[in-house]
Amino acid sequence: MAYRVLIVEDQAIARELFEIYIHAAPQFEHVLSISNASAALSVCRNRAVDLILMDVMTELGQSGLDAAEEIKRQFPKIKIIIVTSMPEYSWLSRAREIGVDSFWYKDGYKDGILDVMERTMAGQHIYPDETPLIRIGNATNHEFTERELEILKELTTGDTNAEIARRLCVSVATVKSHILHLMEKTGFRTRTELVSEARGLGIVIKNRREEE
Repeated sequence: MAYRVLIVEDQAIARELFEIYIHAAPQFEHVLSISNASAALSVCRNRAVDLILMDVMTELGQSGLDAAEEIKRQFPKIKIIIVTSMPEYSWLSRAREIGVDSFWYKDGYKDGILDVMERTMAGQHIYPDETPLIRIGNATNHEFTERELEILKELTTGDTNAEIARRLCVSVATVKSHILHLMEKTGFRTRTELVSEARGLGIVIKNRREEE
């Protein structure tokens, strides 16, 4: 029997490619494609689903990771593969924490996603070792420490150093020091330039849940 696949993807080209791949693979059956992650749980309640290809950033800003967490809580037997092209540093760790089965960066290769799907249904957990390498200014995202990335993500909120320090339970001096290191590594002259570039490249993305 073919595995029944739900696609959660708001980009039409990516969604259509996944559909083509699945239709060409006899071991998989395309159940439905939706563009909003918040609707995925309802589909699982009303349709038989074995595997979900779940984008992280979906229509109306709905998080695929949030949806995946709730689906795993209510339907632990459903396999979920997070699929994304964004290099946001925290998504890999969160996906593991909430029990997502596999994680795949979109590369446009049919055999890549089909292989991950087959191995995931066989009980394997497929995760990349690290996020994609992205150049930002004079540095790359792999040159930043975990704390620097955390500070950089907090900067996207527009909050003051004091507010960020309070939220992370560190001193204002520590926040300033990490910002200085980020500026030195990248060569940007202002934090606005740094944050704008980092957010535009997808290195750090703040979702609605994290802002609450």
